Amino acid sequence: MGLNDIRTRVETACKAANRDPAEVKLIAVSKVQPLERVEAVLEEGHRLFGENRVQEAAGKWPDFRERFEGVDVHLIGPLQSNKARQAMDLFDAIHSVDRPKLANAIARLAQEMGQCPDLFIQVNTGEEDQKAGVLPKEADAFIAECRGLDLPVAGLMCIPPVEETPSLHFALLAKIAARNGLTGLSMGMSADFEEAIALGATHVRVGSAIFGERVTT
Repeated sequence: MGLNDIRTRVETACKAANRDPAEVKLIAVSKVQPLERVEAVLEEGHRLFGENRVQEAAGKWPDFRERFEGVDVHLIGPLQSNKARQAMDLFDAIHSVDRPKLANAIARLAQEMGQCPDLFIQVNTGEEDQKAGVLPKEADAFIAECRGLDLPVAGLMCIPPVEETPSLHFALLAKIAARNGLTGLSMGMSADFEEAIALGATHVRVGSAIFGERVTT
């Protein structure tokens, strides 16, 4: 596999769904990848990346941004409230806003800093105890709460349960977004991004299929 193969698959999936490929952003998930692999993808011209941890991103992206123009980095992993300031400095978007405490922390910092990344609210569509995200039945109220804090809510994000059909969760996320007037849908990973595109994904998160298997530490 590789970047060009994934780009081709994204375009093919968009055409099959009668969608403009420009509507779908490919997030290359670079977490726990060696710097040389990330640099190779940057050299190929890709400029949108996803990271899971603030600390890892802080040690990686400032240097790359000095060398490569137009880089966007999105936080796709969980965010602790006490790391919100650092995250807002580092990331162009945060996909894991999942609780009032974090939303309030971001809102305070946005007022103080005069800027805020685009925000995606994470919805726990599978209602899994071990997984972050607001429950589907509470999503409308949380979206309204975030908007009441003047937060720039760009859309919703989900990670379907591994053992369940992902399309059901993608459809649920799209339904919640539509009734709340949100257009951003961060959903779909290496194994299921084509299904996500068919159901309206605007951001797909692909890691190992671009970079190879992760190097664990």
